[in-house]
Amino acid sequence: MIENQNIRPAQVIGPLGEPLTVDSLPPQSTTRWVVRRKAEVVSAVNGGLLSVDDACERYGLTLEEFAGWQRAVDRSGMPGLRVTRIQHYRSLYERQQRY
Repeated sequence: MIENQNIRPAQVIGPLGEPLTVDSLPPQSTTRWVVRRKAEVVSAVNGGLLSVDDACERYGLTLEEFAGWQRAVDRSGMPGLRVTRIQHYRSLYERQQRY
């Protein structure tokens, strides 16, 4: 059993290969979510820099919204986070699952 589950790394590798720290994450007041910012938050959670609850609280996101970002990154990488291409990537993923 792990006793110190609250230990977090000081930095993680971001979506573009740069180191991410809590200070370099998008500001809490972010309202315009571009692909890079979404990917940075997903990378921070995946790397253990933030918990899912911390990220949702910090940025005013719902759990479903954040889970959608994670799913998009897992399926299509950063391009999957583009709002204008969601339908394209979703249908592409569904077609891949059939075969």
